[in-house]
Amino acid sequence: MDTYKEQYDNLVKHLYPTKEALQRKIIKLESILSLPKGTEHFMSDLHGEFPAFKHLINNCSGVIREKIAVCLPELKEEEKDQFATLIYYPVEKLKLINNKTNEWYFTTLLNLVRLTSLISSKYSREYVKKMINDDYSYVIDELLHTKDNSESNIRDYFKNILKAIINTKAAEDYIIEFCRIIKKLAVARLHIAGDIFDRGHHPGSIIELLRQHHSLDIEWGNHDVLWFGAHAGNPVLIFYVLYNSVKYNNLSVLENSYGISLRKLTNYAKLLYDGSDNFIDPLVKTTLVLLLKLEGQLISRNPKLYNALTLVLNNIDYQKGLYCLDGKNYKLTDKNIKGLDYNNPYQINSIEEDIINSLIKDFKNSPRLKVHLRFLLEKGSVYKVYNDNLIYHGCVPLDENGNYKSVYTPAGLKSGRELFDYLDTLIRKVVLGSGSKDELDYLYYLWNGYDSPFTGRWYKTFELAFLTDKYLQNEARNPYYDYRNQKEVCLRILDSFGVSQQGHIINGHLPVKVSSGESPIKAEGKLIIIDGGFCQAYHKKTGIAGYTLISNSHGLRIKAHKEFPGLDEVLAKNKDIISSSTIIETYPCRLENKDTTDGKELELLLNGLRKQLK
Repeated sequence: MDTYKEQYDNLVKHLYPTKEALQRKIIKLESILSLPKGTEHFMSDLHGEFPAFKHLINNCSGVIREKIAVCLPELKEEEKDQFATLIYYPVEKLKLINNKTNEWYFTTLLNLVRLTSLISSKYSREYVKKMINDDYSYVIDELLHTKDNSESNIRDYFKNILKAIINTKAAEDYIIEFCRIIKKLAVARLHIAGDIFDRGHHPGSIIELLRQHHSLDIEWGNHDVLWFGAHAGNPVLIFYVLYNSVKYNNLSVLENSYGISLRKLTNYAKLLYDGSDNFIDPLVKTTLVLLLKLEGQLISRNPKLYNALTLVLNNIDYQKGLYCLDGKNYKLTDKNIKGLDYNNPYQINSIEEDIINSLIKDFKNSPRLKVHLRFLLEKGSVYKVYNDNLIYHGCVPLDENGNYKSVYTPAGLKSGRELFDYLDTLIRKVVLGSGSKDELDYLYYLWNGYDSPFTGRWYKTFELAFLTDKYLQNEARNPYYDYRNQKEVCLRILDSFGVSQQGHIINGHLPVKVSSGESPIKAEGKLIIIDGGFCQAYHKKTGIAGYTLISNSHGLRIKAHKEFPGLDEVLAKNKDIISSSTIIETYPCRLENKDTTDGKELELLLNGLRKQLK
């Protein structure tokens, strides 16, 4: 007998010492595998938009309202709306509802029991009990499993439980608990395909909400990698974080959420610029110039990676206010650029060096930022294969012919899945402090790289800030973004990541321009883009305010969401995010747990237990 099998047999005997215990476990697992597959929700590119994200988590992307319509058809539409709002925000809504009589409490509790029973029907009783707080577990379990009994004494028992809850002044506590359970059971698994940070004002609040979620995974986006690199002490990425924050006026993320002081940088901006003759805000411009200096230094010491990039500060005629490239001159939108040695524009002076060192210290030592990024490491990865779907944020780098492109890394050329696996290890090393200087530098390429799986393009930061020429501002993109429309290319990618031909690629990163007629469904349904523009800055561009992809036991559908009306409107007028649903795929047979990733692992366990039983 080999050592592994002996250890396995001994473990099974320890866990299930009798035939009856083994039989009980097998019966339990076989019954679980026959239940319907749980509902999965996919979202991406949250960009700090906490109020809208929280509402979609609370309304389960509109699924709660749909279930109310099915479960409680006798309610009027306005009653359904109020009931839905109560489930989304029970604590807040209970305070606003006047004249809460015993009859109202009884009816509300009864409707919550009915809705919970419907939503929990695809789970085992044991699993549902685990979702209930211990203080309420016995009572709620009794209510869920006696409500439909035809025996008169059991019906009376059920009603008396509800009356006892009301008589003991516990009704509101039970209402809040039921609402919490409903939201947990409505979504079995949440997938976030990257970009929690930047632009919006509350990425930290989003992470705190995700930390409470019972089942999720995160596929890192380029903005998440940007913050990973900043926390690890890459000064270029620190200044990209700063530039995004000052440009989108969300400095509170840095100062209030993560305790990163901008005092020295702000004072330096005031020292350089007196407020006159400035087309670009002095703090924005000071941050940008320091970014360009540090970026130029990094590019110069990594020529293999950045041979396609131009060292822009070398091409400026500072006296005339011109940018000179390939024999052509382009007028700068703002020629008042200070803090530069024109003969050596990438040199960092002593004041700037002190600013940079202080910021590195703050980014490395922020306790809350450290907790949040460790959570992203724990729950995150470069990609995820789950239930026959391949989820990643950006792209799989391809060459001009649509084949995998070999990408330069600190460990040599890598492509496809090997590249993704390598980057997963590299990022963890760097964030945890064991990466080399070259590996820390390389995170800049992952943020801004034509062949980066997270980005797939060169950013034109200088050109967008200081020039108006559209050709120079154009950001070249990896061929993946054209080839992802072709079914055969997507099937090849799926196959190399071990996903069947019936699977799908779930992709974020580039917002879908719905207002221009673009569809999120590509390659005959093999690739689905779920970046619909959560960020308010993208709403005009996309025409919507985010997507949620929903995968349940019946099929796949995508929901396009309109703008969040605001919490006050939701609570006072029972308004909801308006969402439209598009069916992508309907399965010929309802999927069961045995068809899922977790189900296949349970099958392996079952096979071992069956052999042991024999």
